[in-house]
Amino acid sequence: MSDVISTLTTTIQDRITNPREGSYTNRLLAAGKAEMLKKVGEEATEVVVAGAMESKERLVYETADLLYHLLVLLSSQGLTWADIESELARRFK
Repeated sequence: MSDVISTLTTTIQDRITNPREGSYTNRLLAAGKAEMLKKVGEEATEVVVAGAMESKERLVYETADLLYHLLVLLSSQGLTWADIESELARRFK
């Protein structure tokens, strides 16, 4: 796991355990699974649009948004990036 993904995951886990007033992560978590799924869908669409019609910089920006929202969703379900890495490794064999 990259240091950035690891740090972000740790921060998300900390927000789950120790909610912080004004935290966007806590607002997402409090909104519930349906809202988190909606945000993942919106961000995925933005990645598609950026990949098709916008700059590489915009594609990177939107991909970062998507990964953040995916990490919040995964964390809310008790999953981690390591679970995703394990699945990718299993498929690679």
